[in-house]
Amino acid sequence: MPQDFIRKQTLANAERFITPELKEYEDKVLGAEEKILDLEHRLFQQVRESVAASTIRVQDMARRIAVLDSLVSLAAAAAKNNYARPAILEGDMLKIAEGRHPVIEQLALEERFIPNDTLLDCEENQLVILTGPNMAGKSTFLRQNALIAVLAQMGSFVPARRTHIGIVDQLFSRVGAADDLARGRSTFMVEMVETAAILNQAGERALVILDEIGRGTATFDGLSIAWATVEHLHNVNKCRALFATHFHELTALAGRLDRLHNATVRVKEWQGDVVFLHEVVAGAADRSYGIQVAKLAGLPPSVIERAKLVLAKLEQEDRAAPKAFEDLPLFAVPPKAQQERWESAENLLAAALAAINPDDLSPREAMEALYMLKAKLTGTRKP
Repeated sequence: MPQDFIRKQTLANAERFITPELKEYEDKVLGAEEKILDLEHRLFQQVRESVAASTIRVQDMARRIAVLDSLVSLAAAAAKNNYARPAILEGDMLKIAEGRHPVIEQLALEERFIPNDTLLDCEENQLVILTGPNMAGKSTFLRQNALIAVLAQMGSFVPARRTHIGIVDQLFSRVGAADDLARGRSTFMVEMVETAAILNQAGERALVILDEIGRGTATFDGLSIAWATVEHLHNVNKCRALFATHFHELTALAGRLDRLHNATVRVKEWQGDVVFLHEVVAGAADRSYGIQVAKLAGLPPSVIERAKLVLAKLEQEDRAAPKAFEDLPLFAVPPKAQQERWESAENLLAAALAAINPDDLSPREAMEALYMLKAKLTGTRKP
């Protein structure tokens, strides 16, 4: 063997040797991973120390980039969605021409989004009672005005044709339904807690949107709470507010409170169905079209027809009177004459059916027999 070969291992039929060059290379390979980790750690320490020494500059640059990113995003949204520059005023006016909801108008809906106007101030148009059917857009109208106020005061253009906004220093919202069972609060209790927070904290510069206050309890209890809430907002808080409700009785407050006005969402009835126009106009709704909405939701036809009967009876009599339900078909005994007509029709049908043997009838004769039975069915049928 060459003189620089060093025996390393003896095997059964072989010998293993190593040279100084191979030994040196082995040391490099085996120590490379440890050196890489050590070098990586030292470089990380240097970067961390360098960044720490420039903390103020890095944080300032991060803030500048964040502001720039926000402004670019708002500008892109404004250009893409046809937003308008709002005028921020010193007074308390909130005047929005053709306002839109910035989120809902972006949804791929079959119907075109309908813009609406808004006028609020603390002098003559402080509070609006908004009535109208479910699904007509009352909640959307409330939320879009709150969102427009927020967007305007954060420096954004707004989804409207023209906007004049007096400073809003507080924004309160009581919209939707949710419970807090972990704290022992029902849906109605949560609603009342949030309403209490609004009435106790809202100042004259606040903007308040309230949706369906008092609907989670008995009718007269809820109406009383909603009535008193409206009066408190008008007389004590004296702030700008939009109040959506199905309590049509609240529209009578327009004749008692100077700065309160009524508005409603227009609908059109067509062949027994209701068409939502989503247009907010001055005035008050005379009904809520709840049964038509229930029909659209898919309630069974028997339930819809029964609800129409109950509604017709309730509209004829005082809702508070127990006798309002006494004459409803579900509870009442049919009049004697009507009962006799039912029995006579049944007897005629029974006699006619007894004279027919289905096995002896041809298809044509069976059809003629069916027409004959239908002709014998006279008088009022049982529901």
